[in-house]
Amino acid sequence: MLLDKNKSAFKNPGIFNKMIMLISFLLLLSFLFSLIFLQYVYRIYDHQIYGKASEVLGMSSVSIENGLKELEQLSFTVVSDEQIQNCLRQLLDHPSPYERQLLHNKIINRLVAFAGAEKYVYSMILMDANDGVMTAGNREWLSETLQDQLKPLAIAGAGSNIWFTQGSKNSLLAVRQIKSYTGSAFTLDNLGTLVIRIRVERIIADSTSFAEDGGQLIVVDKGTGRSVYPGEPLLLPKELAREVQRPEAYRTVRYSTGRYFVTKTNSSYMDWTYINATPFNEMFRQITFVKRLVVISFGCILLLGLLLGYRLARSIVRPISKLTEKMQRIEKGDLDNLEEQALGFVSQTAQDEVSQLNRTFKMMIRRIRELIDENYAKQLVIRETELKALQAQINPHFLYNTLESINWLAKVNRQKQISEMVEALGFLLRSSIGLKDPLISLEKELNIVRSYVIIQQTRFEERLDFRLDVPDGLLDALIPKLTLQPLVENAIRYALEPNIEPCIISISISRREDGLDLRVSDNGPGMSAEFIRKLQEGRIQTRGEGIGLANITERIQIVFGQEWGTEIESRPGGGTAILVHIPYVRGEYRHVQITAGR
Repeated sequence: MLLDKNKSAFKNPGIFNKMIMLISFLLLLSFLFSLIFLQYVYRIYDHQIYGKASEVLGMSSVSIENGLKELEQLSFTVVSDEQIQNCLRQLLDHPSPYERQLLHNKIINRLVAFAGAEKYVYSMILMDANDGVMTAGNREWLSETLQDQLKPLAIAGAGSNIWFTQGSKNSLLAVRQIKSYTGSAFTLDNLGTLVIRIRVERIIADSTSFAEDGGQLIVVDKGTGRSVYPGEPLLLPKELAREVQRPEAYRTVRYSTGRYFVTKTNSSYMDWTYINATPFNEMFRQITFVKRLVVISFGCILLLGLLLGYRLARSIVRPISKLTEKMQRIEKGDLDNLEEQALGFVSQTAQDEVSQLNRTFKMMIRRIRELIDENYAKQLVIRETELKALQAQINPHFLYNTLESINWLAKVNRQKQISEMVEALGFLLRSSIGLKDPLISLEKELNIVRSYVIIQQTRFEERLDFRLDVPDGLLDALIPKLTLQPLVENAIRYALEPNIEPCIISISISRREDGLDLRVSDNGPGMSAEFIRKLQEGRIQTRGEGIGLANITERIQIVFGQEWGTEIESRPGGGTAILVHIPYVRGEYRHVQITAGR
């Protein structure tokens, strides 16, 4: 039982609950729409940030590689320097120790001149063909193991620049074999090996600004998987190797040291991969804060809207609820104290709808009080009138018995026409008074019409030509009582009586897809379209005193609905036809009521 009550309350909520649900639905819908829109905007913004970060990394890699290309050109300038070439060729002739030292000093001076002009050069080291080593710049020495590793590498390069990334202290080595040439002719004699130690950290510092946002640029040699820069990257070697293999240009990933936003680009000049790893929280701290702030703000607005909506709904519903309670008390109360129990004080200045409802209700209560008094007085008059009407009422059976007596006398005197006329009049009166149901069968209605026509033919004789065209299969159809007879009566009154010529009045009934068409037509004088329009608008007073066309139309629409009714077809001199459109219904009257009430 309790569950049924809860279901009923849910299906039929009150005004207060409806308003709360509507306000909540609108607020939630607005909140969800705004949240989805913000998420869409944030996603676009994030993609723009990701794309811009990837673009900046690509520009930085190009700037770094341009610096490396300039240093590659520097190595070529050094190995092709004429003075260095001459000194190295003289060292091939095994000079004395003093001459060797002089030649070394000349080469060192030239190397110092080249190295001093380049801020990205850490040192220049030249190894001649006789294993002599000359250094300019930082005096850090190359180990014999590294020298033995670099010389074959330079020879394999055959005079081209070779980048060596196995150096120490974040340095990059540019290695190039020095070959002899005189003028414009190369002899391809091996004069030695040039090694330029490059300050990679300075090139990267001048080409990038990643350190400002807490990120770190990591340069990875794809061949070895080792970090060229820096010496101790944020990511572990395994993580670097895994990141190099991934195809995405940017993504957010969690590694052992935390969550990072990683952008990546491959070098078109070196066999390197540039990776910028930025701590996610550092990069998106403000954006995340703004997102959370917006969501919290929308949540607060939602709660505030619900609270204000609750108060608004309550302010509207409470006066109505009180008014309803007072109405219920009045419904069950003493009618003698009706006005005193009504509302008490009601403001006369407030113009809101509830105040107007209270004032109207109070005026209604006063009017009810007045109507009760008036009704009491009227009831006394009605009862007296009814008593007089009963006293003056004629018993219908007395009238029927009288007509039967007249009919008997007519038959005794062999007055067949009078007998038929009396029988028709008796049947017509019984049909009009005796049938209580508003719907009768078409067969009964036609019997009423025939009785009426018999009476009128006695009066008009040959001038009345009545014709009937009704299929037998439609005789059981139900129609409103006294639908056709008044139409025949109108045809006699307006088409037959004014003329001395014979008048044809016909009834035809046909079945159509959605109902029945009942047609009553005559060949009388007809009516103009303007006259029909005024007649339908009620602007013309007819001289009839019986059941009119408006009455028939109204009764049809009450029983069957507004889509059914009557239609007039007429033109001056062309007769008149009244069309009655009703649904095709068969059976008892109670079934028709159910059908019409759907």
